[in-house]
Amino acid sequence: MAARVLKGNEIAAGLRAEIAAGVAELAATGVRPGLAAVLVGDDPASAVYVRNKGRACADAGMFSETFHLPAETVQADLLALIDCLNTDPRFHGILVQLPLPGHLNEAAAIERVDPRKDVDGLHPVSQGRMLQGEPTYLPCTPSGVQQVLLRSGYDPAGRHVVIVGRSNIVGKPLAALLMQRAPGGNATVTVCHTRTRDLPGITRQADILIAAMGVPGAITADLVRAGAVVIDVGINRVDDAARRRGYRLVGDVDYAAVAAKAEAITPVPGGIGPMTIAMLLSNTLDAARVSANANQ
Repeated sequence: MAARVLKGNEIAAGLRAEIAAGVAELAATGVRPGLAAVLVGDDPASAVYVRNKGRACADAGMFSETFHLPAETVQADLLALIDCLNTDPRFHGILVQLPLPGHLNEAAAIERVDPRKDVDGLHPVSQGRMLQGEPTYLPCTPSGVQQVLLRSGYDPAGRHVVIVGRSNIVGKPLAALLMQRAPGGNATVTVCHTRTRDLPGITRQADILIAAMGVPGAITADLVRAGAVVIDVGINRVDDAARRRGYRLVGDVDYAAVAAKAEAITPVPGGIGPMTIAMLLSNTLDAARVSANANQ
């Protein structure tokens, strides 16, 4: 029996409708949520992501502006821009689009963002509060994964979740989020990586298997237990001469083979990607609400 397809784009559309209603309610009080995006260089994928985020903000009634710096920008100039945005009352959230050009220090840029405007949820303060179970802005992709599970009827509580990948953006924070003693958490979480021994033996134990390592088609059917829920976070470009653009997007999961075995699966594209943007908007709305309450 073919797997149920968990269409993140449809779930994200519902979330964005909820967010738009919240934006309208806040705007009626004179506060319009604002998002600043910082883009350095001319990476095509980053440019597309930032453009999509800008369109999503406009659709939700938010104000957004992209600050596009040349690829040769030095660290001091990048940090100076972030400092200006930290004090600009038009912006309740700041997004530094990653990856940055290789000569720039990504960690220093992220840490320069005021934690009160860290709607990407990547600042050490945000991640520390998340680990402790304190209120904070959650990292967008991990919280998007959590929402897909919850809104599709797959509450992680009591389930064994196996995450393949330990990045600071997805793997580590997602593990912390799903093990919290809170709604959407209470899972038993195993994190696998390049030094994991007997990877198939571990992944086949998963009730929920999450692929987040950035390797096209790495999760094959023999790594998946029959009836598992499979979440594919990967977005990879592979050459495809038959496509007008010369490439197509695929995930970290061998979709056709795994879909024949799993209970449910997210597609690529149209799975977790749209959820990431929706959660960014949600965080920006929350930041605007916090700012509005602080100024009353």
